[in-house]
Amino acid sequence: MSITVVTGPPGAGKTTVAAALARSAPLGVHLIADQCFHWIVAGYAAPWLPESHRQNATVIQVVGTASACYAAGGYEVVVDGIVGPWFLRHFQRALGAGADGLRYVILRPAREVALRRPLERSGGEDLVDPGPISAMYDAFEDLGFFESHVIDSSDQHLAGTVATIRRGLGDGRFSLADSHDDDMARLARKYDVQMPGDPEIAT
Repeated sequence: MSITVVTGPPGAGKTTVAAALARSAPLGVHLIADQCFHWIVAGYAAPWLPESHRQNATVIQVVGTASACYAAGGYEVVVDGIVGPWFLRHFQRALGAGADGLRYVILRPAREVALRRPLERSGGEDLVDPGPISAMYDAFEDLGFFESHVIDSSDQHLAGTVATIRRGLGDGRFSLADSHDDDMARLARKYDVQMPGDPEIAT
């Protein structure tokens, strides 16, 4: 089973790259995590607010479970969303014995690029507030072992980026190792995010 999470701050190019990566597979699924947030029709909290922690964990569990179901059906799944390293355990639990098929790619442009790109969008649901955009960029700077999963998308050329990811998927660059566990926990503590297994999170 194969799931590739393509993440990074707003303005990193996640959706464009993830869509192209999924289409390059013989059987590909592009799962857009933001759409799962839109399914919440009452009690929604913006995902960058402190009170959204439980909501965000629930949505990521939904994304992880859906991804695992598609992967079990033989699809190469590409998840597109702002998925911090502390949320990867939800995908690992959903995959179970197939967790070795989970890969994690971080697109991270220069800060000024990440702040500029969202302001150029015109969609009614697009985030254009520089405050949360900058805060989410900060969350992808102190990565520890996950720094090796970063691709600089400042001057992104789609075909080249997809080719770089394909090479990394082939040589294991984006696979998770036991050495990543400490950084998952450290970053969860830093951002006060509950990890799977916490009794306050549905399992």
